[in-house]
Amino acid sequence: MSDRAPQVSQYGSVDPAPPSSLGDIETWKNSLVNDDIPLFQRMRNVFALRNDGSDESCLALCYGFNSKSALLRHELAYVLGQMQNNVALPSLIERLDDLQEHVMVRHEAAEAMGAIGDISVKQVLEKHLADLNPEVSESCEVALDLLAWCNTDEWGETKW
Repeated sequence: MSDRAPQVSQYGSVDPAPPSSLGDIETWKNSLVNDDIPLFQRMRNVFALRNDGSDESCLALCYGFNSKSALLRHELAYVLGQMQNNVALPSLIERLDDLQEHVMVRHEAAEAMGAIGDISVKQVLEKHLADLNPEVSESCEVALDLLAWCNTDEWGETKW
């Protein structure tokens, strides 16, 4: 067992790979869909993009949904939820609505939408409450509850 403590990200998570310190947004973006690059390195690039935090890096992560790896697409949805950037919503909605998408990606897209906290996705989440996959329907329920909480006086001004 190592004496080193795991590194906690600026988002409070211990990531499955350390963020890359080499490259730039465009390089990291293109790596996400390149199956010739080991998955571990692509995961490092995911966290580098997340840590950048810009709209450009958020859109680069959304581009990564073109990856063949369901595990990577799941991680992309997770970090987009951490970033809480509304520019990711169209891509997350597309993942949730795609019935051919892997269930773990759809469930994470729903939870990310809740984490972003934008009430505009309420109807999309409600539509999937009856999804045949309990992982998806229950994630939509959690996301709706989170949206409701984000829009209370406890969180800030009541919006609905």
